Amino acid sequence: MSKKVSPGARFRQALKDNQPLQIVGTINAYSAMMAEKVGHQAIYLSGGGVANASYGLPDLGITTMNDVVEDVRRITAATDLPLLVDIDTGWGGAFNIARTIREMERAGAAAVHIEDQVAQKRCGHRPNKEIVSQDEMVDRIKAAADARQDDDFFIMARTDAFQKEGLEAAIERAKACVEAGADGIFA
Repeated sequence: MSKKVSPGARFRQALKDNQPLQIVGTINAYSAMMAEKVGHQAIYLSGGGVANASYGLPDLGITTMNDVVEDVRRITAATDLPLLVDIDTGWGGAFNIARTIREMERAGAAAVHIEDQVAQKRCGHRPNKEIVSQDEMVDRIKAAADARQDDDFFIMARTDAFQKEGLEAAIERAKACVEAGADGIFA
């Protein structure tokens, strides 16, 4: 009997095999299928993609965890490519973040990135973002890392500290997130 390789393990293998790993954005099952057809090794679902393509909304933290989980399910049902998912700020405190991680794993996601903006977030490409303290971001990462059921499920810390606090602060924040259990950094 063979053991099925988890989405997280497939994502980690894609990172090892492809340096750099180009992760193409997909906004629905069909675009994910097209990405697979042309040879991409991993795909990405952005919060903006869910808000814009599925709901016709701006990326301002309006969509919910359930909105994103539904799109994750649709995409992972259509392709075996490992999927990296933008989970915004995790939709709450430690208990909500833990629930978010469990739901993402159940839906078939391979990886997530969680950001350090305040709960009423703005799209990462827009100005005037506000970030939480480094301690609060570290707590978010700890909650996410502790909640994962599959050790290969990949947790990425996303920071907007560079724009708000400068390069050194962003590097320090990234290091603290890795120490807290993040597998990668999105800056």
